[in-house]
Amino acid sequence: MAEVITVTALNRYVKALLDGNDLLYDLALRGEVANFVRNAKSGHCYFTLRDSQSSVKAVMFRSDAQRLAFRPEEGMRVVVRCRATLYEAGGAFQVYVNAMFPDGIGEAQLALEQLKAQLQAEGLFAPEHKKPLPAYPERIGLVTSRTGAALQDIKNVIGRRWPAVKLLLCPVSVQGFEAAQEVADAIALLDRRGVDEIIVARGGGSREDLWVFNAECIARAAYRCRTPLISAIGHEIDYTILDFVADCRAPTPSAAAELAVPDRAALRRQLWELRENMQQNMQKRREICYNNCKGCAEALVAGLPWRQVRAGEAQLAACRAALRAGSRACWKEKNRQFAHAAALTATLNPYQVLARGYAMVAGPDGTVRQAGQLAAGQTIRLIAAHRRAECLVTAVEETDESTQDI
Repeated sequence: MAEVITVTALNRYVKALLDGNDLLYDLALRGEVANFVRNAKSGHCYFTLRDSQSSVKAVMFRSDAQRLAFRPEEGMRVVVRCRATLYEAGGAFQVYVNAMFPDGIGEAQLALEQLKAQLQAEGLFAPEHKKPLPAYPERIGLVTSRTGAALQDIKNVIGRRWPAVKLLLCPVSVQGFEAAQEVADAIALLDRRGVDEIIVARGGGSREDLWVFNAECIARAAYRCRTPLISAIGHEIDYTILDFVADCRAPTPSAAAELAVPDRAALRRQLWELRENMQQNMQKRREICYNNCKGCAEALVAGLPWRQVRAGEAQLAACRAALRAGSRACWKEKNRQFAHAAALTATLNPYQVLARGYAMVAGPDGTVRQAGQLAAGQTIRLIAAHRRAECLVTAVEETDESTQDI
């Protein structure tokens, strides 16, 4: 009769068998993702890998999931590096995934688009974050392969255009899974070294060869870089995520070198043109001054200024005479108007009338009374030019002008 064992002992034994198999400890497994779930609290990922006939449970712990460069989706084909074992507590056969890669260009492109959308939403592609390139750099940092053609192209172009600049090479691998972190570290290193600008370059290659420059760590290193950064990856038709994050994108490494430094031949031509323009401008100004001086000299010889002065003196004398005549005429007219007004005022003076022998009738209070206001028994005052008399009205009679004595 077989020995009776516990379920725990069985699971532990099977787990030990699986863990002890070197083939199962480091597997490369291809399949489609199904039922992908990321635990919001722990950060662990749980999903199923399947093919047309079978499936297996898979777990990816948070420390490994944080390195994912894309978001796994339902039905996506992937290749995972994992170990196959048994979850002892539940007796479930599953694989523990430590790395995951899209399988095929379709899924890889999907992962790229997902990462691009995420970085764009975070503002890594924002135009306002782009830094201008320096006009006359003194030190340029290069992030590229030491043996690649890109390095020689950049050196040749810069040596021809602006040989005074100093190049600092930070050699890196430009393909392979380890290359992404090397490139990111090189960007950070050159940024700390205080160069004027940085060129990240790689020569042409297949799409898969250039895929490393779509890595998230490179994009974030370029975004954190305080030094203006030029991306020069592949050929003109090749685009990577680094191109969108960089401050400037060049279609080729040679074009990046042309963007990075000025052209001394072009500057020499500009200086020559400036000198020619300055000489022509000075010559024109000298001719203008000479013509003006010549005209002034001829005018002095011809006596034109003195004729103008004499003509001005004559005009001034005429104006002075006209002003004096106008002033006298104005005063004469004003005096006449004043005399007329004074004469008119004098005719209205009641005291002059009194001086001719007339008198005014006033009441006791001195108010002038009209004849119609008189009544018998009133006391009145007669006011003449030089006398005053108080009188008593004994009678008031109406007079008929037709019967008055002359």
